[in-house]
Amino acid sequence: MNKGKKIKRISFFMALVMCIGLILPYNAKASEEVKGEEKVIDILSFNDFHGNLNESGKNVGAAKLTGEIKKIKKENPNTMVVSAGDLYQGTAMSNLTKGDPVSEMLKSMNIEASAIGNHEFDWGYNLISKWAKEGNFDFLATNIYDKNTNKPVEWAKPYKVVEKDGVKIGFIGLSTPETAFKTKPDNVKNFEFKNPSEAAKTWVKHLKEVEKVNAIVALTHIGSFQDKNGVITGEAEELVKNVPGLNAVISSHTHQYVNGRVNNVPVVQAMNNGRGLARLTFTFNKDGSIKDVKNNVDKLYERKDLVEDQGVKAMVKGYEEKLKPILSEVITNIDSDLPHDRYIGLSPLGQFTTKYMAKAGGVQIGITNGGGLRVPLTKGEITVGNLYEVMPFDNTLVTMKLKGSDLKRVLENGIDNKEVGWVQFYGLRVFYDKEAPFGNKITSMRLLDGTKVENDKYYTVATNDFMMDKGDKYDFTGAIEVSDTMEPLRDLVAVELKKEKNIHFEFDGNTLVSGVDNIKDEDTSIPVSENKDTDNKEVLPQTGNDLGYDDFMVIGSMMIVVGVFLARKKKNQVA
Repeated sequence: MNKGKKIKRISFFMALVMCIGLILPYNAKASEEVKGEEKVIDILSFNDFHGNLNESGKNVGAAKLTGEIKKIKKENPNTMVVSAGDLYQGTAMSNLTKGDPVSEMLKSMNIEASAIGNHEFDWGYNLISKWAKEGNFDFLATNIYDKNTNKPVEWAKPYKVVEKDGVKIGFIGLSTPETAFKTKPDNVKNFEFKNPSEAAKTWVKHLKEVEKVNAIVALTHIGSFQDKNGVITGEAEELVKNVPGLNAVISSHTHQYVNGRVNNVPVVQAMNNGRGLARLTFTFNKDGSIKDVKNNVDKLYERKDLVEDQGVKAMVKGYEEKLKPILSEVITNIDSDLPHDRYIGLSPLGQFTTKYMAKAGGVQIGITNGGGLRVPLTKGEITVGNLYEVMPFDNTLVTMKLKGSDLKRVLENGIDNKEVGWVQFYGLRVFYDKEAPFGNKITSMRLLDGTKVENDKYYTVATNDFMMDKGDKYDFTGAIEVSDTMEPLRDLVAVELKKEKNIHFEFDGNTLVSGVDNIKDEDTSIPVSENKDTDNKEVLPQTGNDLGYDDFMVIGSMMIVVGVFLARKKKNQVA
């Protein structure tokens, strides 16, 4: 290479470096300007709070939940807070005050809106307007119609537009059609819960064309599940697939940890009882279009750095002191833990509760729905407050006579029912075929003394008015001598428990048997079986991120492929 060519190449290289030097600072500056023009909006949501104002176990309590929300709002003033329903019913503090402290908490958080959960109707619908006014927020529902007018109900709004920093977010309220039977049916008999997808389509169009919103979020009390592979199923999945134009979905009702996407639309659910806080982070371009949406669910109960809001803490303490004489009364002592999971089968708590229901009603058989028992009991002192937590719904005790054939139909609805869970009962031994179709699983029933239940013979039964009114789709047709005590089930059970200062209870797992009834009719003694009904368990969708065998196989395969690729690359480089 001659000297002239070498000088020319050096000059070209120096010029190129100078150009890059000029361009890079300019691009960095332009990037900062674009970033500065972007607007970030955070939407925080929690769901299925169920009146859990006190800190207990995994429930962080109202003070810490409020404190975390206010902390985030301080970090980003462009933050909105919403609820996905089932706010009030569930604890003694909320039940005895008809939700007053919950409304005070919501007002302190300054929430914008809430979906309407099925349990918002547990005390009738008249309180819904009162709660919204006292909490200073709006209840939203597009798919709840008044049967008398065939129009959306007047005590809720179909949608709400909230504007922050010039950006408009439209929230569409939706309730699960299951509300028709997952609250006391008589309380919602005048309302129709229409298909959420069909209702949403109308308002998506309205929000886009009339309200000119920048983003649309479905604020719902409809269910979702997420498996270990991140796949989301349930009502929320159907909503996303059926309704184009939604930018995010806030789900609830199933008390699950859900943090993922369906068709690239974020779907979140923050468990229940204030244990989690979901966040949707929208980033908007200068022209108002959506640049990005991030989703996250913070498991608050796992954190140690939560700070209490002192105002809410003082408010809760005030109600606690006021109700202490009632809630701290010791009813009895129990010598064993009473766990409960309605999706597994007959539980110790279910058997225990229905035993004392039968005693309270003076009948042979006690029956209740698994979803009516909300928390387990631990051994030791049992207080009034504990019973409110177990049975928060003010359902009354109903007694009747029921033929064996009708009794079988009732129980069939709660045998391996994946929608509402297992029926809980006492006074019977039920044999069933787990492979048989739903509604036709029971093969035999006997009383506890071994006497076989006959189709045409009447038996005395106690249940609750929710089930009697076709709640959870139970059907007591054919019942005679029906008597509603008009007394809360919880209170009558408490009366029976008080009669025994110290209770010894041993769960009999042989009263629900997946197998054949091989007992001879003349033999009234029930043989002890090793079958503890462990093979009838429903496997619920997993919400964690645990890696299984398949996951490790996939990861291992990927590592081998990468290793081969790198080895070949190195070989080529050497060559």
